Amino acid sequence: MTSRRCLAVCSALVAANMLALAQAPQVNPPQAANLLRPDYELGPNDQIMISLPELEEINQRPFRIDSEGFINLPLIGRVKAAGLLVQGLEAEITTRARDFARDPHVSVTVVGYRSEPVTFYGAFRTTGIFPLLGGRTLVEMLAAVGGMQPNASRRIRITRRSEYGPIPLSYAVEDPAKQVSTVEISLDSLTQNVNPAENIILKAYDTITAETAQPVFVFGEVPKSAAIPLGEQQSLSVLQALAQAGGLTQTANRGKVTVLRPILGTSKRAVIEINLDRVTAGKDNDFPLLPNDVLYVPRASVRALLTPVGTGILTSLPYLIISLAISGVL
Repeated sequence: MTSRRCLAVCSALVAANMLALAQAPQVNPPQAANLLRPDYELGPNDQIMISLPELEEINQRPFRIDSEGFINLPLIGRVKAAGLLVQGLEAEITTRARDFARDPHVSVTVVGYRSEPVTFYGAFRTTGIFPLLGGRTLVEMLAAVGGMQPNASRRIRITRRSEYGPIPLSYAVEDPAKQVSTVEISLDSLTQNVNPAENIILKAYDTITAETAQPVFVFGEVPKSAAIPLGEQQSLSVLQALAQAGGLTQTANRGKVTVLRPILGTSKRAVIEINLDRVTAGKDNDFPLLPNDVLYVPRASVRALLTPVGTGILTSLPYLIISLAISGVL
């Protein structure tokens, strides 16, 4: 089968199988309007807006948390706010407001921060809004959120508002239309190198995103088609992937196992052919599979399947004749 024909066949099979095999959901960060609640821990000098339609004395009025961590509300009095999440303060005000309204509906929004916040989305152990207390580096903030989840991608994305300057890495991409700069950073480079350039100082309102790692997809002449997660690994070899898919069927074409690899910036895939016989004989290196690669094992042709059978019959034919003669059949 030519590479062009293989690509056509494999592409059709990919389209039919990817939806069934894909397990990892995509990360879609909320819009900027939702960044201010509910995961932010309140503290002194934060300013909040309280919506409480049942009490006009409080409704749609700003309040600042004082140095002792309290807000002073009309009718209700002093309420401890420091140390609470937004949801916790809403619950506390709701309880206190029941003395003055039958069914109070409380909503709290942070409108001013005591310090500049950054936001973590996606596959981190802790997500939400975190204050930048002085110049905090990326590594320091990753430690503050507890690091990455086991199924996180090995790359993280940082987005910065243009008003705070560009991200100081040569491969950062600026988007004048959205007024942001963006960069993707390798987690391995960040954690394994000494004083890595990627360990930048974060700025106010930076957004740090980690997606769930894409699996490796295996299908074709294998006992069990599968979407194999990489976990904390950067790659998975062809032999490792096949072992997790149960090996090969008897009808597999070991000479032309195909890897379909996404071409960045397009919807196309490059075709890479692997000869498993050479790999298992130690003549070729085992091939590393990357996230979102598709490993396709084609079926051997009928002629290829019959050849070893025919050869086996011819080889054993003299013994067969002797056996039949001894038994009296001939």
